Amino acid sequence: MQEIVVPPASTAKKIENLLKKKFPIGYVRKVFRKNAARINGRRAKPDDRINPGDRIQLYIPFEAKKSPPNLIVARPDLDIIFEDDALLIINKPAGLAVHEGKTVSKRDSLLGLIESNYRDRKVRPQLVHRLDKDTSGLLVLAKNERVRAELAEPFATGKTDKEYLCLVVGRLPNDDGKIDISLPGRDRSPVRAITRFRVVKRFPATTLVRVQIETGRLHQIRLHFAKLGYPVVMDDQHGDFNFNKRFRKEYGLKRQFLHAAKLAINFQGKRHGWTAPLAHDLARTLNRLEAK
Repeated sequence: MQEIVVPPASTAKKIENLLKKKFPIGYVRKVFRKNAARINGRRAKPDDRINPGDRIQLYIPFEAKKSPPNLIVARPDLDIIFEDDALLIINKPAGLAVHEGKTVSKRDSLLGLIESNYRDRKVRPQLVHRLDKDTSGLLVLAKNERVRAELAEPFATGKTDKEYLCLVVGRLPNDDGKIDISLPGRDRSPVRAITRFRVVKRFPATTLVRVQIETGRLHQIRLHFAKLGYPVVMDDQHGDFNFNKRFRKEYGLKRQFLHAAKLAINFQGKRHGWTAPLAHDLARTLNRLEAK
């Protein structure tokens, strides 16, 4: 049994929110699923509020994954594209989850890293949208709740211009096109999803495309090209696994070829736009494709 004492200076909050800051979300969900959390000896539910001085007992041991001996896990530096009093635009590296998840604690996520860096300034940046863990490129964060709320609607309704650079398996026959295939929404029921693409260059076994999405569904670009029969290169969930194995061996790429390259939004009466250079591993892959 592990016990946590709520610090005297803490404000009242849900027990689930406090635990999510200390442990991976998968562990927190397991604790409540197994009814293994107590507040002052009383069985706790996720929405139960805790107060300063309360004692939280956890009856499922948390076993953190250990790093191999002599291995130092580095926290990446933030590549800040733009910053003012309202916005923070990050060029997110691949391999870094934007928020906590089943196997990622908050401190090891991009949001946790940013919160740690801005704590002394009493600023708590908030995500406006998301990128997959293995997608690199532009990510927008708001520096307060008012800005986040103001940007939530245009991002949710496709009123932003987002352009991705993507390499897909096979040679697309058309120079441009529109993919209009419904995808699962938040409640898993089908919702409309629209992706537009334009071919940049065709290689013998792949095609480089610029992609714009009019909707923001989970894994939209990856799912749409997979359903079209031209999955994203090195997509380990929706891709062509045999092709990926050969491609990785030949070109050394270890993650999906998908990069959020451009972003433009209307904010506070002005048009704002940013670009993010292609990540090093993707640029190296393109150079090798060009050389062959």
